Amino acid sequence: MEAERAILEGLERIDGLRREDAPAGELLDAVRSLLSDAETWVRADPAAPARAGEAIERSKAALAAGKSRSESALAIP
Repeated sequence: MEAERAILEGLERIDGLRREDAPAGELLDAVRSLLSDAETWVRADPAAPARAGEAIERSKAALAAGKSRSESALAIP
């Protein structure tokens, strides 16, 4: 239950930062922290959906590549 609470708090923190128009670096730090909490949860909870692990891996890859989902969706080929 503690891992789930940390994830929800991380999501709330990110929402708050977005509303405050926080600097990108601060927002990225919060996203990285959320991903770390999510990884901890997926590893510790055998009932965690496989989709959760897959989403974490995709998110980490996008973050490492310096792209966000919205940038990818808006990119013009």
